[in-house]
This record gives sequence, C-alpha cells and structure tokens, in this order.
Amino acid sequence: MGPLQGMKVLDASQIMAGPYCTMVLADLGAEVMKVEKVNGGDDSRQMGPYVNGESTCFFQINRNKKSIALNLKTNEGKEIFYQLAKEADVVVENYRPGVTKSLGIDFENLKKINPGLVYCSISGYGQTGPYSHKGGFDLVAQGMTGLMSMTGEKGMRPMKSGIAVYDIGAGITAAYSILAAFIHKMKTGEGQHVDIALAEIGLPWFTWEAGAYFAEGTIPEATGWRHRVSAPYQAVKTKSGYMMLGCANQRTWERFCEDVAEKPEWLTDPRYKTNLLRNTHVSELEEDIEAVLMHQDTRHWIDLCEKAGVPAGPINNFAEAVQDPHYEARGMIQEVEHPLIGKMKMIGIPAKFSKTPGEVKTPSPLFGQDTIEVLNGLGYDEDSIRNLTKSGAVKTLEEKPILNKK
Repeated sequence: MGPLQGMKVLDASQIMAGPYCTMVLADLGAEVMKVEKVNGGDDSRQMGPYVNGESTCFFQINRNKKSIALNLKTNEGKEIFYQLAKEADVVVENYRPGVTKSLGIDFENLKKINPGLVYCSISGYGQTGPYSHKGGFDLVAQGMTGLMSMTGEKGMRPMKSGIAVYDIGAGITAAYSILAAFIHKMKTGEGQHVDIALAEIGLPWFTWEAGAYFAEGTIPEATGWRHRVSAPYQAVKTKSGYMMLGCANQRTWERFCEDVAEKPEWLTDPRYKTNLLRNTHVSELEEDIEAVLMHQDTRHWIDLCEKAGVPAGPINNFAEAVQDPHYEARGMIQEVEHPLIGKMKMIGIPAKFSKTPGEVKTPSPLFGQDTIEVLNGLGYDEDSIRNLTKSGAVKTLEEKPILNKK
C-alpha cells in the first residue's frame, strides 16, 4: 500500500509532462482517473512503436491509471467531469492557458464545487507573463533557458539533451508541488492553484552556472564531455572505448595518480596541483591521462578505480544500462502483462520506502476501458450510457458489459 493511498487524482493531461506526474502519484498509491478526449484519446496513443496496435510510448508512462473518454465540449461530458472533480483531491491539466476556461473546467470554476481542490496546470510558459499564450515544447524550453548553448562541443551546432529533460522535469516538479499543496490542504482544508511552466523548471538546476554568471558575468559555454568546474571529471578514452572518471576533489585525484595511473609525479606538476589549475589545463591533463589509459581496456581501469575509491563507471548504451544487474536487483526494470501488448518491460519506481513502497499494479489502460465502470459508479444506467455514447459525449469499450440496468 503506497503512501498516497486514498488520494484521488483527475488527470486531464496528455503526452508526457502531465502523465509522468500522475504516474508518479499513481505509483505511490494515488487513485488516478485519466480523462481522454473521445477522438483518439491521449495524443501519445498515436506515437509508435506499436505492439498489436497499442502505443508503447503511452504504455511507459500511464500505468496504474484508469481511463475514461469524455467530450468536454458537450454539456453531458462536462457534467460528468464536474461530478468526478467534486470527489477529487487533485486535478492535473496541461492545456494551453485559456483553454480550460473556455471549456469551463478551470480552477475558478472547479473550486466552486470543490473548495479543497488542488489544481495543477502544466504549460509551456505558465499562466501569467508575456509568453503565457504560447504553446510549450521541451526542445523550445531547452533553447530558451540556455541549456542547448551549454550542451555539446564548443563552437559546434547547439545540441539538445538526449532525453525530454524538461517534460520529465516538469512532471517531477508538478508532483512534489502537488504534494506540498496537498499537505497544506490536509492542515487547512484549503485548495489552491499550482502553476508549473516548462520554461522555468530547469533554471534552478543551473547552480554552478548561476554562481559564475551572477558573481563574474561569466556566460557558460558548451564543455562537451568535460565538467564545467572540476577536472578530471569527464569521459576519457581507454584501449577498448570510453569511461567516466570523476576526480571531483583533491583526495580522489591523489588516489587516482598514486593507485590507478601510477603517476605520482602528477601530484607535483605545477599544472595539476589544484582543481582550478587542472581545469585550466584540462586539455593537457586529458592527453596525459589517456596516454596511460590506452594501455588497458575499460574494465581494467574501472576495477582499479573502484579498488582505490575513485568514482568511475562505464558509458553504457540504453540496452546495456537496463540490463545492468544493479538495476535489476533494485527493481528498476519491471514487467507487466498488458491485454493487447502482452508481456512488456518498463522502467520501475526510483523511490524506495521502508514502510509504504510504491507498486506497479496495472499496465496502462486501454482507451476508455473504465468509462462504463465510472459512469456506473456515478449512478448512470444502461440507457443513459448508451445515449451518452450515441451523442458522442463519452466513448466506451464496446465489449465491456454495462451494469446498473433498469
């Protein structure tokens, strides 16, 4: 039983940031009802690759949720949403600012029927400010915040991060912000509006860069495979490939020189005496280190580093990473049975709790698979559900039996 057992979340988001946030909450025990549009559902359902017609992109970040398909442009669909929102603790949405108001499902409207509601909006630039009307995308945010100017090699074309770092970062920021607002609600009974912007969530991560810029006006540039302020703290070449070497302090540098590279003379080399000097002469330092490492393969040097207490590790591709026995032992690779996909693996839950661990209970839902069950729970009978389906206000899985018959 997860720590969020009893929390009810109404998820009106799609693609990545919002669904990642609600998956985190669901993994930790919250009951998450995913509200999808009747015309195709969450847009990520149309993103491949597919297995038996089901999107594996959707599969990866929508586990532990139920799915109801509503047409929020109809009065009937809106009324069902209101009934669900009345009983919810949290609503998460990632429409462009202004859309929820036009649909009548904005915070101001919903707090009238549920004053304790925690309502989280995730958008590109937030609900206020001169850019609030713009649509937001991960790559645009990476460019705007300066991240792309710091990624890749100096003088080369700007490079994006290898993953959708701001989409996932927005989901994580939304999750902890919702929990903070929920704690406030538990203390006071008051709900509130949580405003998350993709273009903002990454800025606090630039700690060293902010320190240098606000102190000296230094504008950070791309450093490629090297760390911005520590050396050697970077990818280095060996006989068989590359590895990461992390001598982030003087003691690990000394251990590397003496016990790994067997080059004690580097300790008295005037270029390498301090971290600042090593960083200043990082190109020469890299050449000297690689001249030694080229005599043995990567595994040899990683083993020596581990024995000496020097942080080091392999540079895995994704397949190598997810097959690492450490991740397997920590439950970071899970496998579930999906009704159409069959058995499929997914990334597990990174937070470990001694008393209330999270759990992967169910795979991602089929489109609208829980519409009938939810409507039954709200008191709709068979005829009402058929009429709602016929009018386009809801979409159901036809093979699912309708209960609450007259």
